[in-house]
Amino acid sequence: MTRKRRRLIVLLACGLGLGSAAALTLSAFSDTLELFVPPSRIATDAPHGGRAFRLGGLVEAGSVERVSVAGQPAARFRVTDGGATVSVEYVGILPDLFREGQGVVTLGSLRPDGVFKAQEVLAKHDENYMPKDVADALKKSGNWHPETGAAPPAAALWNDPQTKITKAGS
Repeated sequence: MTRKRRRLIVLLACGLGLGSAAALTLSAFSDTLELFVPPSRIATDAPHGGRAFRLGGLVEAGSVERVSVAGQPAARFRVTDGGATVSVEYVGILPDLFREGQGVVTLGSLRPDGVFKAQEVLAKHDENYMPKDVADALKKSGNWHPETGAAPPAAALWNDPQTKITKAGS
């Protein structure tokens, strides 16, 4: 075997090894990638069962129910973006800023019964925070017109009869 042929074989082996390593790395990332999904998208195209993702939206007014599970604090509430609503269950202590009508991002997975089982709940950090997808959904539904000023306070959306966001059962 000539020196040129040996170099070519070594170069091809290195390329094959590097390509395999890159493919395995990308495969591992796709399995653990956490996507941000608004409730409207879950209603039309739910993520695969058991796959972890982030759910973001507004906590629906009147939907928070605090319970105890095996002696630990737990909560059930609904998250909406104005177009759809998703029920969420969380076992643990909720953040201090968590309240009805406020923005929230939850990390967890969707159960087969359609309830989102949250492992982590993050409340908004100031009065200006609103997830981009939620803001887009509010603009699309006509509940927010950014050219007229800042986003409406979340609580005002539930009390304004002009909005299309309503409490469950109303």
